[in-house]
Amino acid sequence: MATDPTRADPIRTGLRRDEWSARAADHRARIDTLIGPYLNDRRSGATHPVIDFLFTYYSTRPSQLTRWHPGYGTTLLDAPEYADFRGYEAGDDGSATVGRDFLNSRLGTIGAVIDISTAIRSRRPLLGCFGLHEWAMVYRSDETRHPHPLRLGAAGTDEVVERSGLRCTHFDAFRFFTEPARPRNATELTHDTATANEQPGCLHATMDLYRYGLRLSPLISSSLLADCFETALRARELDMRAGPYDLSGVLDMDGRPYTPVPIETPHGRAEYIEAQTALADRGSSLREAMLETCRSLLSAARPDGS
Repeated sequence: MATDPTRADPIRTGLRRDEWSARAADHRARIDTLIGPYLNDRRSGATHPVIDFLFTYYSTRPSQLTRWHPGYGTTLLDAPEYADFRGYEAGDDGSATVGRDFLNSRLGTIGAVIDISTAIRSRRPLLGCFGLHEWAMVYRSDETRHPHPLRLGAAGTDEVVERSGLRCTHFDAFRFFTEPARPRNATELTHDTATANEQPGCLHATMDLYRYGLRLSPLISSSLLADCFETALRARELDMRAGPYDLSGVLDMDGRPYTPVPIETPHGRAEYIEAQTALADRGSSLREAMLETCRSLLSAARPDGS
Protein backbone atom coordinates (compact mmCIF):
# COMPACT_ATOMS: atom_id res chain seq x y z
CA MET A 1 0.00 0.00 0.00
CA ALA A 2 1.31 3.39 -0.92
CA THR A 3 -0.14 5.49 1.86
CA ASP A 4 -1.03 5.30 5.53
CA PRO A 5 -4.86 5.20 5.42
CA THR A 6 -5.20 6.18 9.06
CA ARG A 7 -4.06 9.71 8.25
CA ALA A 8 -6.19 12.05 6.19
CA ASP A 9 -4.32 14.24 3.70
CA PRO A 10 -3.50 17.64 5.20
CA ILE A 11 -5.22 20.69 3.74
CA ARG A 12 -2.72 22.69 1.70
CA THR A 13 -3.09 26.17 0.28
CA GLY A 14 -1.56 25.54 -3.13
CA LEU A 15 0.60 23.27 -5.26
CA ARG A 16 2.90 24.42 -8.05
CA ARG A 17 2.52 22.71 -11.41
CA ASP A 18 5.70 20.69 -10.97
CA GLU A 19 4.46 19.49 -7.57
CA TRP A 20 0.99 18.42 -8.59
CA SER A 21 2.18 17.01 -11.92
CA ALA A 22 4.59 14.72 -10.10
CA ARG A 23 1.85 13.53 -7.75
CA ALA A 24 -0.51 12.95 -10.67
CA ALA A 25 2.15 10.89 -12.45
CA ASP A 26 2.79 8.82 -9.31
CA HIS A 27 -0.93 8.16 -8.98
CA ARG A 28 -1.28 7.02 -12.60
CA ALA A 29 1.75 4.78 -12.18
CA ARG A 30 0.20 3.21 -9.08
CA ILE A 31 -3.05 2.40 -10.90
CA ASP A 32 -1.10 1.11 -13.88
CA THR A 33 0.82 -1.23 -11.59
CA LEU A 34 -2.47 -2.56 -10.20
CA ILE A 35 -4.51 -2.95 -13.40
CA GLY A 36 -2.54 -1.62 -16.36
CA PRO A 37 -2.93 -4.80 -18.46
CA TYR A 38 -6.65 -4.86 -17.72
CA LEU A 39 -7.10 -1.26 -18.89
CA ASN A 40 -5.20 -2.00 -22.10
CA ASP A 41 -7.35 -5.08 -22.79
CA ARG A 42 -10.52 -3.19 -21.95
CA ARG A 43 -9.80 -0.63 -24.68
CA SER A 44 -9.94 -3.45 -27.21
CA GLY A 45 -13.28 -4.69 -25.86
CA ALA A 46 -11.99 -7.58 -23.74
CA THR A 47 -13.80 -8.51 -20.54
CA HIS A 48 -12.54 -9.84 -17.22
CA PRO A 49 -14.86 -11.68 -14.79
CA VAL A 50 -13.01 -10.48 -11.70
CA ILE A 51 -12.03 -6.87 -12.37
CA ASP A 52 -14.97 -5.75 -14.53
CA PHE A 53 -17.12 -5.76 -11.41
CA LEU A 54 -15.21 -2.79 -10.01
CA PHE A 55 -16.27 -0.67 -12.98
CA THR A 56 -19.64 -2.13 -14.00
CA TYR A 57 -21.25 -2.75 -10.61
CA TYR A 58 -19.89 0.53 -9.25
CA SER A 59 -20.84 2.33 -12.49
CA THR A 60 -17.62 4.19 -13.08
CA ARG A 61 -15.19 4.84 -15.89
CA PRO A 62 -11.48 4.10 -15.53
CA SER A 63 -10.75 7.82 -15.98
CA GLN A 64 -12.47 8.53 -12.67
CA LEU A 65 -9.90 6.31 -11.01
CA THR A 66 -6.80 7.23 -12.99
CA ARG A 67 -7.25 11.02 -12.89
CA TRP A 68 -5.49 12.53 -9.88
CA HIS A 69 -7.17 14.95 -7.46
CA PRO A 70 -5.65 16.57 -4.36
CA GLY A 71 -8.94 16.83 -2.45
CA TYR A 72 -10.94 19.77 -1.22
CA GLY A 73 -9.01 22.77 0.06
CA THR A 74 -6.00 22.52 -2.23
CA THR A 75 -5.48 24.90 -5.15
CA LEU A 76 -3.64 23.63 -8.21
CA LEU A 77 -1.56 26.43 -9.71
CA ASP A 78 -1.21 26.69 -13.48
CA ALA A 79 -3.79 23.97 -14.03
CA PRO A 80 -6.17 25.13 -16.79
CA GLU A 81 -6.84 21.52 -17.83
CA TYR A 82 -8.70 20.99 -14.55
CA ALA A 83 -11.14 23.82 -15.23
CA ASP A 84 -13.63 21.58 -17.03
CA PHE A 85 -13.44 18.65 -14.63
CA ARG A 86 -16.44 17.95 -12.45
CA GLY A 87 -16.48 19.93 -9.23
CA TYR A 88 -13.68 22.35 -10.08
CA GLU A 89 -13.70 26.14 -10.25
CA ALA A 90 -11.13 27.97 -12.34
CA GLY A 91 -9.29 31.08 -11.23
CA ASP A 92 -8.43 34.00 -13.50
CA ASP A 93 -4.77 33.12 -13.01
CA GLY A 94 -5.15 29.63 -14.46
CA SER A 95 -5.46 27.92 -11.10
CA ALA A 96 -8.15 25.37 -10.25
CA THR A 97 -9.69 24.10 -7.04
CA VAL A 98 -12.68 22.02 -6.05
CA GLY A 99 -15.46 24.54 -5.42
CA ARG A 100 -17.64 25.14 -2.40
CA ASP A 101 -20.78 24.72 -4.51
CA PHE A 102 -19.73 21.18 -5.31
CA LEU A 103 -18.97 20.53 -1.65
CA ASN A 104 -22.44 21.75 -0.69
CA SER A 105 -24.01 19.55 -3.36
CA ARG A 106 -22.45 16.48 -1.74
CA LEU A 107 -23.38 17.15 1.88
CA GLY A 108 -26.10 14.48 1.77
CA THR A 109 -23.62 11.90 0.51
CA ILE A 110 -21.05 12.95 3.10
CA GLY A 111 -23.62 12.54 5.87
CA ALA A 112 -24.69 9.13 4.56
CA VAL A 113 -21.08 7.91 4.44
CA ILE A 114 -20.54 9.09 8.01
CA ASP A 115 -23.69 7.32 9.17
CA ILE A 116 -22.97 3.95 7.54
CA SER A 117 -19.28 4.04 8.46
CA THR A 118 -20.05 4.90 12.08
CA ALA A 119 -22.57 2.08 12.29
CA ILE A 120 -20.17 -0.49 10.82
CA ARG A 121 -17.21 0.51 12.98
CA SER A 122 -19.31 0.02 16.15
CA ARG A 123 -19.79 -3.68 15.43
CA ARG A 124 -17.50 -6.66 15.72
CA PRO A 125 -16.55 -8.41 12.48
CA LEU A 126 -18.49 -11.58 11.71
CA LEU A 127 -16.25 -14.08 9.96
CA GLY A 128 -16.99 -17.46 8.49
CA CYS A 129 -19.52 -16.64 5.80
CA PHE A 130 -16.98 -18.22 3.41
CA GLY A 131 -18.13 -16.13 0.46
CA LEU A 132 -21.14 -18.36 -0.06
CA HIS A 133 -23.22 -15.50 -1.44
CA GLU A 134 -21.82 -16.29 -4.90
CA TRP A 135 -22.90 -19.90 -4.47
CA ALA A 136 -26.35 -18.79 -3.32
CA MET A 137 -26.74 -16.78 -6.52
CA VAL A 138 -26.69 -20.01 -8.58
CA TYR A 139 -28.29 -22.38 -6.07
CA ARG A 140 -30.80 -24.71 -7.76
CA SER A 141 -30.71 -22.63 -10.90
CA ASP A 142 -29.97 -23.39 -14.52
CA GLU A 143 -28.47 -19.93 -14.98
CA THR A 144 -25.10 -18.58 -13.83
CA ARG A 145 -23.85 -15.02 -13.52
CA HIS A 146 -20.55 -15.59 -15.31
CA PRO A 147 -19.63 -17.43 -18.53
CA HIS A 148 -17.49 -19.95 -16.68
CA PRO A 149 -18.33 -23.50 -15.60
CA LEU A 150 -19.14 -24.34 -12.01
CA ARG A 151 -16.09 -25.89 -10.40
CA LEU A 152 -18.12 -28.63 -8.66
CA GLY A 153 -20.97 -28.75 -11.13
CA ALA A 154 -24.56 -27.78 -10.33
CA ALA A 155 -25.27 -30.68 -7.96
CA GLY A 156 -21.99 -30.23 -6.11
CA THR A 157 -22.60 -26.49 -5.78
CA ASP A 158 -26.07 -27.06 -4.34
CA GLU A 159 -24.67 -29.59 -1.90
CA VAL A 160 -22.11 -27.10 -0.54
CA VAL A 161 -24.85 -24.52 0.07
CA GLU A 162 -27.07 -27.05 1.84
CA ARG A 163 -24.25 -28.43 3.96
CA SER A 164 -22.69 -25.11 4.89
CA GLY A 165 -25.58 -22.78 5.62
CA LEU A 166 -25.73 -19.14 4.54
CA ARG A 167 -24.76 -16.25 6.81
CA CYS A 168 -24.74 -13.26 4.46
CA THR A 169 -25.14 -9.80 6.07
CA HIS A 170 -24.96 -7.63 2.93
CA PHE A 171 -28.29 -6.82 1.34
CA ASP A 172 -26.81 -5.91 -2.05
CA ALA A 173 -25.48 -9.48 -2.29
CA PHE A 174 -28.54 -11.12 -0.74
CA ARG A 175 -30.89 -9.54 -3.27
CA PHE A 176 -29.25 -11.60 -6.03
CA PHE A 177 -29.81 -14.92 -4.21
CA THR A 178 -32.01 -17.38 -6.06
CA GLU A 179 -35.48 -17.83 -4.61
CA PRO A 180 -34.65 -21.26 -3.08
CA ALA A 181 -31.51 -19.80 -1.45
CA ARG A 182 -33.11 -16.85 0.35
CA PRO A 183 -34.87 -18.82 3.11
CA ARG A 184 -31.58 -20.57 3.87
CA ASN A 185 -29.89 -17.35 4.94
CA ALA A 186 -29.52 -16.91 8.70
CA THR A 187 -31.06 -13.43 8.47
CA GLU A 188 -33.83 -12.12 6.24
CA LEU A 189 -32.24 -9.03 4.69
CA THR A 190 -34.22 -6.12 3.31
CA HIS A 191 -33.41 -2.70 1.92
CA ASP A 192 -34.83 -1.08 5.05
CA THR A 193 -32.62 -3.14 7.38
CA ALA A 194 -29.48 -3.01 5.23
CA THR A 195 -27.55 -0.63 7.49
CA ALA A 196 -28.57 -2.49 10.63
CA ASN A 197 -26.98 -5.69 9.31
CA GLU A 198 -23.75 -4.33 7.83
CA GLN A 199 -20.59 -5.36 9.66
CA PRO A 200 -16.84 -4.92 9.15
CA GLY A 201 -16.06 -8.56 8.35
CA CYS A 202 -18.09 -8.46 5.14
CA LEU A 203 -15.99 -8.28 1.98
CA HIS A 204 -18.64 -6.19 0.25
CA ALA A 205 -18.87 -3.71 3.12
CA THR A 206 -15.13 -3.20 2.66
CA MET A 207 -15.47 -2.95 -1.13
CA ASP A 208 -18.15 -0.29 -0.70
CA LEU A 209 -15.51 2.08 0.66
CA TYR A 210 -14.43 2.33 -2.98
CA ARG A 211 -18.03 3.22 -3.87
CA TYR A 212 -18.05 6.01 -1.28
CA GLY A 213 -14.73 7.31 -2.57
CA LEU A 214 -16.07 7.47 -6.13
CA ARG A 215 -19.15 9.37 -5.00
CA LEU A 216 -17.07 11.88 -3.05
CA SER A 217 -14.36 12.41 -5.66
CA PRO A 218 -12.85 14.96 -6.25
CA LEU A 219 -13.56 16.14 -2.69
CA ILE A 220 -11.29 13.40 -1.34
CA SER A 221 -7.70 12.82 -2.32
CA SER A 222 -6.90 10.31 -5.03
CA SER A 223 -4.48 8.62 -2.64
CA LEU A 224 -7.40 7.64 -0.40
CA LEU A 225 -9.50 6.59 -3.41
CA ALA A 226 -6.62 4.44 -4.69
CA ASP A 227 -6.25 2.82 -1.27
CA CYS A 228 -9.97 1.98 -1.33
CA PHE A 229 -9.73 0.67 -4.88
CA GLU A 230 -6.72 -1.53 -4.17
CA THR A 231 -8.46 -3.03 -1.15
CA ALA A 232 -11.66 -3.55 -3.16
CA LEU A 233 -9.60 -5.28 -5.86
CA ARG A 234 -8.09 -7.70 -3.32
CA ALA A 235 -11.53 -8.33 -1.81
CA ARG A 236 -13.03 -8.97 -5.24
CA GLU A 237 -10.25 -11.43 -6.05
CA LEU A 238 -10.97 -13.37 -2.85
CA ASP A 239 -14.69 -13.13 -3.56
CA MET A 240 -14.30 -14.87 -6.92
CA ARG A 241 -11.56 -17.30 -5.92
CA ALA A 242 -13.84 -18.56 -3.15
CA GLY A 243 -16.82 -18.65 -5.48
CA PRO A 244 -18.28 -21.63 -7.31
CA TYR A 245 -16.73 -20.85 -10.71
CA ASP A 246 -13.75 -22.49 -12.39
CA LEU A 247 -11.48 -19.53 -13.20
CA SER A 248 -8.45 -21.60 -14.16
CA GLY A 249 -8.43 -20.01 -17.61
CA VAL A 250 -8.53 -16.45 -16.26
CA LEU A 251 -5.27 -14.62 -15.56
CA ASP A 252 -4.61 -12.08 -12.83
CA MET A 253 -2.57 -8.92 -13.41
CA ASP A 254 0.66 -10.87 -12.97
CA GLY A 255 -0.33 -13.28 -15.73
CA ARG A 256 -1.08 -16.15 -13.36
CA PRO A 257 -4.29 -18.20 -13.27
CA TYR A 258 -6.61 -17.50 -10.35
CA THR A 259 -6.32 -20.39 -7.93
CA PRO A 260 -9.49 -21.42 -6.07
CA VAL A 261 -10.00 -21.05 -2.35
CA PRO A 262 -11.88 -24.33 -1.87
CA ILE A 263 -14.28 -23.30 0.90
CA GLU A 264 -15.92 -26.73 0.73
CA THR A 265 -12.83 -28.10 2.54
CA PRO A 266 -11.45 -27.35 6.04
CA HIS A 267 -8.20 -26.08 4.51
CA GLY A 268 -10.06 -23.76 2.16
CA ARG A 269 -12.22 -22.38 4.95
CA ALA A 270 -9.17 -21.63 7.07
CA GLU A 271 -7.54 -19.89 4.11
CA TYR A 272 -10.67 -17.84 3.51
CA ILE A 273 -10.98 -16.68 7.12
CA GLU A 274 -7.32 -15.66 7.23
CA ALA A 275 -7.70 -13.55 4.09
CA GLN A 276 -11.09 -12.21 5.21
CA THR A 277 -9.61 -11.10 8.54
CA ALA A 278 -6.76 -9.24 6.84
CA LEU A 279 -9.19 -7.45 4.52
CA ALA A 280 -11.46 -6.54 7.42
CA ASP A 281 -8.50 -5.01 9.28
CA ARG A 282 -7.51 -3.04 6.21
CA GLY A 283 -11.10 -1.95 5.68
CA SER A 284 -11.35 -0.73 9.26
CA SER A 285 -8.29 1.47 8.79
CA LEU A 286 -9.67 2.89 5.56
CA ARG A 287 -13.06 3.46 7.17
CA GLU A 288 -11.40 5.59 9.84
CA ALA A 289 -9.63 7.61 7.14
CA MET A 290 -12.90 8.07 5.25
CA LEU A 291 -14.67 9.18 8.43
CA GLU A 292 -11.93 11.67 9.27
CA THR A 293 -12.04 13.07 5.74
CA CYS A 294 -15.84 13.37 5.72
CA ARG A 295 -15.88 15.13 9.07
CA SER A 296 -13.27 17.57 7.80
CA LEU A 297 -15.44 18.25 4.75
CA LEU A 298 -18.48 18.91 6.93
CA SER A 299 -16.43 21.29 9.02
CA ALA A 300 -15.22 23.11 5.90
CA ALA A 301 -18.80 23.48 4.68
CA ARG A 302 -19.92 25.29 7.85
CA PRO A 303 -19.72 29.08 7.65
CA ASP A 304 -17.64 29.28 10.82
CA GLY A 305 -15.51 26.26 9.91
CA SER A 306 -16.36 24.54 13.20
